[in-house]
Amino acid sequence: MNNDLTEIEPWGQRKQRAANWFRELRDELCQRLEALEPDGAKFTREAWTRGDGSEDLGGGEMSMLRGQTFEKAGVHISTVFGEFSEQFRGQVAGAEDDPRFWAAGISVIAHPLNPHAPTAHMNTRMVVTTRGWFGGGGDLTPMLAAARTQEHEDTRAFHAAFQQACDRHDPAYYPRFKEECDSYFFLPHRNEMRGTGGIFYDHLDSGDWEADFAFTQDVGRAFADVYPEIASIRRDQPFSDDDRKHQMQQRGRYVEFNLLYDRGTTFGLKTGGNVNSILSSMPPVVSW
Repeated sequence: MNNDLTEIEPWGQRKQRAANWFRELRDELCQRLEALEPDGAKFTREAWTRGDGSEDLGGGEMSMLRGQTFEKAGVHISTVFGEFSEQFRGQVAGAEDDPRFWAAGISVIAHPLNPHAPTAHMNTRMVVTTRGWFGGGGDLTPMLAAARTQEHEDTRAFHAAFQQACDRHDPAYYPRFKEECDSYFFLPHRNEMRGTGGIFYDHLDSGDWEADFAFTQDVGRAFADVYPEIASIRRDQPFSDDDRKHQMQQRGRYVEFNLLYDRGTTFGLKTGGNVNSILSSMPPVVSW
């Protein structure tokens, strides 16, 4: 890429710093989730490259875990660049007249085996077109009806962690990004929320790149602190066959959202990302 926004300093340094951070966060999250596996299960990693290999378009690395605490978990990083397709460029800010882009990020999905342990998702990313911005967030999806309330202790802990991260930067962030999350993670065809929310933000460009990057880092740290703690409390809680049945059904809702509405899924597929990585967010076992 050679347009001024993405090549002149400090943008080259900014891109490298962001990509390095996503890798560091990946390593920390993998360690924390692995620590909850009683049998010592570890993430396996697989690198991938974008395109057919005839030119350098970037790539990424999948990290997958299948264990006793987490029936399936993925922590993926990627750094990709190139040009948006003609039919997709009009959907991305700053790419309408110049289709070139650069994007790096981390995507996390955890599906615990125990139905009392909530599924969780987190991603943060930096995108550069003729503009540059951050996006991401995290959300919680309890599997059992009793836990799918804002008053449940898991949801309260999850939201408190993100509120603290937000309040360190701007007290207006948490209510704003919570509302965006509630609006985004909604299944209109069922008229219901996917889970109990969290925060979601996109096109964050306050005019202070350092501040936006610091906030994005704190979002990742908040998730790395709170979610493993929630999972550790729930992993050994007794459950019934009926609990497992409800878990399978709620996972079905998760699949419906990711395939019908999730922007990250669309972005990955439209930009030639790794299909296995993109669709690794699907639960390992599900029913409708």
